[in-house]
Amino acid sequence: MTRKKAAPGPLEALRAIKKALEEEEKRKAAAESKPAARRAGAPGPTAAGHPAGRPTTTDGPEDEALLMARMFAGVTPLDPARVSRHRPPDERVDPDRARRAAEEAQREADAVHAHLKALVEDKARFEVADDGAHVEGRRLDLPVDALRKLRRGSLPIDGRLDLHGLSAVQAREALDAFLRATRARGERCVLVIHGKGDHSPGGIGVLRGEIAAWLSQGPASDQVAAFATARPDDGGAGAVYVLLRR
Repeated sequence: MTRKKAAPGPLEALRAIKKALEEEEKRKAAAESKPAARRAGAPGPTAAGHPAGRPTTTDGPEDEALLMARMFAGVTPLDPARVSRHRPPDERVDPDRARRAAEEAQREADAVHAHLKALVEDKARFEVADDGAHVEGRRLDLPVDALRKLRRGSLPIDGRLDLHGLSAVQAREALDAFLRATRARGERCVLVIHGKGDHSPGGIGVLRGEIAAWLSQGPASDQVAAFATARPDDGGAGAVYVLLRR
């Protein structure tokens, strides 16, 4: 024998109605939230015809121009008038200084060229002897007899050069110019007075120690065939005979 269920009371009926209303409100809220979610997530057309949310691509010149315009938007071109075309003051070249440097470089190049030329052409090969009191030298292609005649003072003297009172630099320049000029005139033998150095510090003549090197090397050697210490009546140890090349 089964027992019949009792009919719900007034409170239970109210609870059921309240629950039903709450469930209905949840369904409505859920139904309203689905279209909004679809609108937010669904791709839509853009001004260029591409789906929203995807990167646009440039399909033509107009798109590339638009992209470039966006990239350089807000960039201000540099005013050409503000660009200096001059060097900074510390980098400017002084014309006088540049000219002097060029001249000095040219002189050095000429000296090196002359020295190399003399070596190549075998013009500066001398046999030199110096015993402290007498000095002499001859070009290797000159006969020894010519040096003997020069040493004895047998050749007439065509010109004289006195180097007393000159510095070493001044004396060398004067010697070069003198030998070049006398040889150009066809003269054969000259006398160069360099001094004994009696009044020099230590009694050693500066020019006496340099004269053999000047006559056998460098520019002056191009004019010289031989040289020898002069006879006493022509200056002795303070002078040299110089035989010029023909």
